[in-house]
Amino acid sequence: MKNAIEVKDLDFYYGKFKALSKVNIDVRRNEITALIGPSGCGKSTFLRCLNRMNDLIPGIKAEGSIKVEGVEINNGTTDLVDLRKKVGMVFQRPNPFPLSIFENVAFGPKIHRMAKGDELKDIVKSSLQKVLLWDEFKDKLNKNALSLTLEQQQRLCIARLVAVRPDILLMDEPCSALDPVAIQKIEDLMRFLKKDYTIIIVTHNMQQAARVSDRTGFFLLGELIEFSETDKIFTAPSDKRTEEYITGRYG
Repeated sequence: MKNAIEVKDLDFYYGKFKALSKVNIDVRRNEITALIGPSGCGKSTFLRCLNRMNDLIPGIKAEGSIKVEGVEINNGTTDLVDLRKKVGMVFQRPNPFPLSIFENVAFGPKIHRMAKGDELKDIVKSSLQKVLLWDEFKDKLNKNALSLTLEQQQRLCIARLVAVRPDILLMDEPCSALDPVAIQKIEDLMRFLKKDYTIIIVTHNMQQAARVSDRTGFFLLGELIEFSETDKIFTAPSDKRTEEYITGRYG
């Protein structure tokens, strides 16, 4: 099966407000999928549907089908702890714990009782290697994570996710708090990680979507207007509304 995620006729409500309407999308494995659109159009709401993070909000309701690796998650029997281990999320601002670098990365494997002792140390090492932090901090693992630069903190948060061996990484505007040099480093990291993970990124930066993603979806007023190969979306969109947004005439 080449699709990591398959969404069919997804409707989503905050109380009586319908935030998403009949969203259909297939996300391929080991690709970067970008979601673009104006603020408040449903991008982040959709992203949080994929690991049921919206469940933390009172009064929400989701209808339709969401399959992750072929398994339906939009029901009352889904193990949410297991789902969020499989489908991890990186937020707009880095949110490392006020602990050492080592303890940040080891936190998840400890909670899930995945490893201890030397095996735990190996997980921390491999996770930091994957986000290209190991060489710089292998002798400073006791350093407080809050003392790192914002870009390093975001890498560390990604390492924290990677440590629990997810299949899918959700990134909700992961570069919004970073400067241009740091943004380029995180984008390079995304390209490096996609060989091992499926990545979905919400971004307001259309240049970023064009640079890093394989396919792009355009959301508008809770609807997925268009979803296609990124080159096509940015050079020959099928829907006039997509073209108007990309050229700055809308949103």
